[in-house]
Amino acid sequence: MRRLFIVEPNQDGWNLLSEGLLLKFASGARAEAAARRLAREHAEGGACAEVRIMLRDGALAGVSLYEKGRVLAPAG
Repeated sequence: MRRLFIVEPNQDGWNLLSEGLLLKFASGARAEAAARRLAREHAEGGACAEVRIMLRDGALAGVSLYEKGRVLAPAG
C-alpha cells in the first residue's frame, strides 16, 4: 500500500499531511524536505510512498514516488 504525503499551503505557512499526521512549517522548503525524508523512511520499511507538493494557487507542483532504495519519479 502506498502512503501519501502532501505538502500544501496554509494561512501562516505550510502543512505536511499524511494519514493522521499534521505538521506545520513556516517554510515550504522545510515542509517539502520533511515530506521527502518521511517518504524515504517509509519506503525503506518495504512499502511505497508518494509525495505531492501543492502550490499556493492549489496547482500541483510535483509528485515523487519512492520505493525501497530509490526514487521512482522525482518532482520537478
